[in-house]
Amino acid sequence: MNSQHRSMASSWFRSRTGLVLLAFLAIAAFFLITEHRAHVLGVLPFLLALLCPLLHLFLHGRHGSVHNGHGESQPQRPEGGVR
Repeated sequence: MNSQHRSMASSWFRSRTGLVLLAFLAIAAFFLITEHRAHVLGVLPFLLALLCPLLHLFLHGRHGSVHNGHGESQPQRPEGGVR
């Protein structure tokens, strides 16, 4: 039944109605993109400015406040050495 369902769906897209619908959706998408590009590009600098604090919070939040392991990779000074 699953293969029959797939063949019906693919045959619907290849029918005259499906092709007309796909063409209409492609034309509508083209005009939506071209007409609203100026609006989206005009807001883009503000979105980038708002994105900076969010990235700072989310990406630096993973570090946590516990600093385990810092300084462990540094070589130890000998106990009797000159300081």
